[in-house]
Amino acid sequence: MAKAMTGIGCHYRSHGALKDKEIKEPRSCNGTKTRADTMSRKQPSAANKNLKGGNTIALMGLTMEDAIDVLKYHPIPCAFALSLLFFMAVEYTLFMVPPSSPPFDLGFVFTRSLHRYLADHPAVNTVLAALNTVFVGMQMMYIIWTLLVEGRPRATIAALFMFTCRGILGYATQLPLPEGFLGSGADFPVGNVSFFLFFSGHVAGSVIASLDMRRMQRWELAWLFDTLNVLQGIRLLGSRGHYTIDLAVGVGAGFLFDSFAGKYEVESKRKRAAYQVQVDLLK
Repeated sequence: MAKAMTGIGCHYRSHGALKDKEIKEPRSCNGTKTRADTMSRKQPSAANKNLKGGNTIALMGLTMEDAIDVLKYHPIPCAFALSLLFFMAVEYTLFMVPPSSPPFDLGFVFTRSLHRYLADHPAVNTVLAALNTVFVGMQMMYIIWTLLVEGRPRATIAALFMFTCRGILGYATQLPLPEGFLGSGADFPVGNVSFFLFFSGHVAGSVIASLDMRRMQRWELAWLFDTLNVLQGIRLLGSRGHYTIDLAVGVGAGFLFDSFAGKYEVESKRKRAAYQVQVDLLK
C-alpha cells in the first residue's frame, strides 16, 4: 500500500502550507518535469512576445497591425472619430449667437438666392407650396393604403408614433418663426394656420413611406419619394418654412419610428402567439 501511494504521489508536487489549498503540478515519477510543463515554460505569452518585438501601442495592448486593421476594415467609425475631434474644436471656439439676434442657419445661407426669388415671385411660391401639399397627400394616401388595403400596419403605426412625439416636442419647445418666412394658403396645413416647427412632419412622413416601399421592393416609387423629399426640403429652406435642424431630425425620426413600429409588431405577434397557446392548453 505504501509503495502504491508513493507511486501516485510522485506525479504531483504540493506548494504552500498544508492549511492552504494545494496547487499541484504534474511531475514524472523520477522527479523531473513533464514535457507539457517544460513546453509551457518555453512558450512566451502573446503580450510578452509583442513587448519583445517592440510593436505594441500603449492602448489595451493593441499592436500596430491591429490599429491598421481598424483603419482598413472600419473606416466609417474612424471618420466619425475624426469628426468628433473637429466639431469639438468648432464648438469650443465659435461665437455664441446672442439672444437679440435671429438663429444662425446654414441652410438659410445656402438658399439665399432661392429665398429672394420666391419673395419676388409670390405666385411661384404658391405653386410650389401647392405641389408640396400634393406630395404630403401622396404620403398620407400610401400609408393609409398599406393599412386598409394591404393589411400591413407598420407604416401607420410609425406615423402615429412620429406625430405624437412631434406634437410633444413641438409644444415643449416652440421655436420662433424664421425671419423672412414666406407663407402660402396652399401650403400644408392649408389655410396659413399655425404649426410646429420642430420637427418636420413632411420629411419624417416621406421617410416612413419610402422605407415601407423598400421593404416591399417598390424601388422606383421609393426613389421617387426620396427625390421629392429632397426637393421638398430645399423649398422649405428657401421659403423659411423650417430650420435645417427640423429637416435633419425629421429624417432621423422617420427611421427611428419605423424601427419602433417594427419592434411593436414583433412583440404584438409574440404576445398573441403566447396567449393562443394558453387558450389551447385550457381547452
